Amino acid sequence: MSDDVVRVLLNRVPPSSAALLNHFHRFSIKGRVYPAILPVQNRDVSGRVLIGISDPELYILDEFEDVEYQRTRVEVSLLKSSDKLQAHAYVWSNTSDPNLYGDWDFEEWKQVHKESFIKMTMGFMEELELPESKPIGATYESFYQQDDAEK
Repeated sequence: MSDDVVRVLLNRVPPSSAALLNHFHRFSIKGRVYPAILPVQNRDVSGRVLIGISDPELYILDEFEDVEYQRTRVEVSLLKSSDKLQAHAYVWSNTSDPNLYGDWDFEEWKQVHKESFIKMTMGFMEELELPESKPIGATYESFYQQDDAEK
């Protein structure tokens, strides 16, 4: 959802369209600053569909989302036209995760966590280029533990 994060990951911001993912919910996750989406009847998730993603870029997104998410084919409704479109979404893998709660707030994330998340994402991209790169979960944990220690 953040152009700044997409730019760090893909070295560009691809064209996108505002979209609605029906029958899903975006949860907060205890101890994390990023959200999880899971199927939930009578709920909808607003977001964006990135257009023109290449296979190498898809690889980067898959690595970034790590094993916590499963790339899933979904149907979204484009907000400008109400057209339906097949797309991929990263759905939280653990459907019974006890750490999921409430609603995740993108506006709060932008104000409180965006800057440090972008730094963590830069660290992930540096790691990804190394032969023995670590998964994003490990990058996230080490970054935020280091960040907390500096405060």
